[in-house]
Amino acid sequence: MLQRAAAAAAGSQQFAAAALYVVATPIGNLADLTLRAVHILGRVDAVAAEDTRVAGTLLHHLGLSKPLIALHAHNEQQAALTVLGRLAAGEAVALVSDAGTPAISDPGAVLVQAVNAAGHRVLPVPGASSAAAAVSVAGDTLGHGFTFAGFLPAKGQERQAALAAALATGTTQVLFEAPHRIEALADALAAAAPQRRVTLCRELTKQFETVVTMAAGALPAWLAADANRRRGEFVLVVHAAPREAAVGLPAEAERTLDLLLAELPLKQAVALAAAISGAPRNALYDAALARRGG
Repeated sequence: MLQRAAAAAAGSQQFAAAALYVVATPIGNLADLTLRAVHILGRVDAVAAEDTRVAGTLLHHLGLSKPLIALHAHNEQQAALTVLGRLAAGEAVALVSDAGTPAISDPGAVLVQAVNAAGHRVLPVPGASSAAAAVSVAGDTLGHGFTFAGFLPAKGQERQAALAAALATGTTQVLFEAPHRIEALADALAAAAPQRRVTLCRELTKQFETVVTMAAGALPAWLAADANRRRGEFVLVVHAAPREAAVGLPAEAERTLDLLLAELPLKQAVALAAAISGAPRNALYDAALARRGG
């Protein structure tokens, strides 16, 4: 029945042989899978998978059986040759990761590059993405787009430098983290940028899905309050910094602006704050807009 529904929804679109289909798979809930993904997985000749056991289970749920090609971080170059051989023979191959969209913090980029270089088509079958899902529920009103940082380096100095660089931009950042390192990341964020808002997403689309937003300084205590909060896979959206933080207004100018904004219209408050503090009027205006949600 599912295959018929998928064919009815997606069957009218041309199916390309000798092509690599990059197929997004569920990030938690099996229903994350699109009907087009079901249709493509039913049509391809083979599936290249980050973990063939995970892919095999997914195919079993769909009532499908396909040849599986193991393609992971340690064998991607070699596995790409296998996929290229199938494409050269006129077959279609799907690429899947364990969860979400392949080649985003998962293997696949090397394969895609090789297939492109060989002159074969690479076609996306979009669907679930934990990064996009997290940003969509973050409510980051100051952000304009986002930077996907993924997993930070595991080693101490490299990790600290990567986090510092991400925070220094002031733009929205999306981080992935494993359960055994989530407390350390929360501590680092709380120390480096306690006032930055952070949306923590845990186990997205799964049974115990959690989405919370708070100041980074509150994250360590929130995690410590319940051991269950430290389990599962995490996506963190570090919200964009208020615009006034990027221009480095003196603390006294900020306090003056806050007092005036409480009593006066925005433009009048900015003009008086500039006259009193000597701070740049444009910077004060940006700060005032950020405070008023503009």
